[in-house]
Amino acid sequence: MSKPHLEFHRLDLESGWEVPAGYPSGIRQKVLASDLDEEAGTGSRTRLLRFDPGAFTTTPFVHDHWEEVYLLSGDLIVGDETFEGATWACRPPGAPHGPFRSRGGCLLLESHYYACD
Repeated sequence: MSKPHLEFHRLDLESGWEVPAGYPSGIRQKVLASDLDEEAGTGSRTRLLRFDPGAFTTTPFVHDHWEEVYLLSGDLIVGDETFEGATWACRPPGAPHGPFRSRGGCLLLESHYYACD
């Protein structure tokens, strides 16, 4: 399966959100396009991730794919540091990150992908 060809279209930001596996209920994702296969170690995924005000995770995340995260709006707290919109992170496979929390809520755009050799 490959990611679909999608031209510009308006996103419905009110519906289609789901809690990703291993996340608390105050954090939801909306997958925009994906052919990510974590078992095979192939593909990529683009998603929006939304934290409700006060939402938080309790343990660091580690995964075997690259992750790029753009904070579109709101606040994201990592340790003692607070980040606000227009900030970005790029994490290689195996890099621990988090836990995370948000005081007022936030919206992230994330890309997850396996390296192409």
